[in-house]
Amino acid sequence: MSVSTTSDFPPSALQPILEEVTTLLKSRNETIAVAETAAGGLISSSLLSGPGASKIYAGGLTLYTLPSRIAYAGWTQESIASYTGPTTDIVSGLAQHVRKDLKSTYTLAESGTAGPTGGNTPNRTPGYVALAVDCERGTFVREVKTGWGGDRVANMVQFAVEGLKLLKDVINGEAKL
Repeated sequence: MSVSTTSDFPPSALQPILEEVTTLLKSRNETIAVAETAAGGLISSSLLSGPGASKIYAGGLTLYTLPSRIAYAGWTQESIASYTGPTTDIVSGLAQHVRKDLKSTYTLAESGTAGPTGGNTPNRTPGYVALAVDCERGTFVREVKTGWGGDRVANMVQFAVEGLKLLKDVINGEAKL
């Protein structure tokens, strides 16, 4: 097996926002932690792909399954029993819990429906993602519909892009509580 000398990782759609965010974090000596579900580790691996990542990356969790949320994100059996899919309340809780444990400046959390299938509610429609960034100023949330339908990989990439956009807006003081 050969390794390419040109990088196709992180995905090209992520590269501009990733560069903006990592530059901001490094220039401010701030850190990021990540709690991701439907993006499947793409946000963390993208942040870790550049030099100097150890200066900004406090850690991350891929909380794809409900049992992993019990083990690592403070969920209870009651949380699972009342689970109705991704929401801004869910990701706010994930971001707050992980930030407290990893002591990062910011924690970005996402949960969405990547597809190709989904459910009957808007938050279970492929392409929906709920995002949160927690920091000392509060927890900032955003909901996005990607428009990619059931294209699982396109949705995952767009979830990562949108999460990093929210993070940039929070860092720059442009996000609203």
